[in-house]
Amino acid sequence: MDRVILHSDINNCFASIELLYRPELKGRPLAVCGEESARHGIVLSKDELAKKAGVKTGEAIWQAKRKCPDLQLAEPHFDRYIKYSRIVREIYADYTDRCEAFGIDESWLDITGCYACRDGAETARELNRRVKKETGLTVSVGVSWNKVLAKLGSDYKKPDAVTVIDRAHFKDVVWPLPAADLLMVGHSTSAGLARMGIYTIGDIARADPDILRQRFGKGGVMLHAFANGRDTSPVRRTDDVPEAKSIGNSTTAARDITDEREARLVLLTLSESVGARLRESGVKCRTVEVSIRSAENLDWRSHRMRLRWATDLNDEILDCAMALFRECRGEGEILRSAGVRALELVRADAPEQLDLMCDYGTREKLRRLDCAMDGIRGKYGFESIRRAAVVRDRQLGALNAKDEHTVHLTGFVG
Repeated sequence: MDRVILHSDINNCFASIELLYRPELKGRPLAVCGEESARHGIVLSKDELAKKAGVKTGEAIWQAKRKCPDLQLAEPHFDRYIKYSRIVREIYADYTDRCEAFGIDESWLDITGCYACRDGAETARELNRRVKKETGLTVSVGVSWNKVLAKLGSDYKKPDAVTVIDRAHFKDVVWPLPAADLLMVGHSTSAGLARMGIYTIGDIARADPDILRQRFGKGGVMLHAFANGRDTSPVRRTDDVPEAKSIGNSTTAARDITDEREARLVLLTLSESVGARLRESGVKCRTVEVSIRSAENLDWRSHRMRLRWATDLNDEILDCAMALFRECRGEGEILRSAGVRALELVRADAPEQLDLMCDYGTREKLRRLDCAMDGIRGKYGFESIRRAAVVRDRQLGALNAKDEHTVHLTGFVG
């Protein structure tokens, strides 16, 4: 028997919640934007009027205003978004305990076999009505037999809609959609597919999986399965904590990064954040990845390096990040953003082959130092202890990456 999976998406989440607090803004296009003075001035969310004017999430404020001159701007209030997200998930909990968040505004619900949910479409319509009545927000809900297609359903028709994708009409509904609509197809993957003459989800489904594997690795096989309606990923229970696949932070610098000294300051704060989160999670990493974004064309690129020894030490992560930065950066290139990510995570207490070339005494001293800094910051705040290099340049060194730039990832099984 097929599962019954719902994917519910709060429409224009941030903008819709801001309109609840400021109803006088209704009737004109609205965008919720980051702080422009801190170079985080991008569109985080927009309402339907702004969307119709062509405003897109992630674009700069000046680009949005050029498309929509009468665009109203609102600053974000994340405490409000967390509050309403929690309220909406409490509504979901009335139907099933298998409710998995996908960001602050989206959730999957597995209602298979739930006595109170005899029909997926009717349950979706009831959720839609309840959220609207109890919060003033609207949701779009997709209904299907797996997570990937349920999400496609919630994206298919917006706002305030219910879409069912069943086996009988699956190919008619899904295959004509652009390849970029499929979950896990980002900008670079979409461009790579286009170079192969693959433009729709149906093209992915009909492609040779071996060729997709050669081009995209395991991800290509996963996309082929998704396009053909195959996804066995379970919907986690509400209190399940997914195992982290990687731990990383990235940031847009307070000013353009013009030389290696400035890059080191930014990568230092990011490496400290990644190291602290590794230790907090009781894991170490075997691979470090650095991403940089050019100030000229805003394109991201990344390099990664496998380490000789698994680590959670700030200095070792930073040294690796700097080496990768030198590989990534073009001569004289000016950068806007940077990121550091730890991959191939292993338990911190996992057995490890001893190495005669490793200075275990020095590494243990560095670990005690890092843990002492973690303790001081945990008790007295991030600003209570800083490195001298960071204090000398307070503009680039002001970043509190651990508390302000955390990203959570979700994995899938084909």
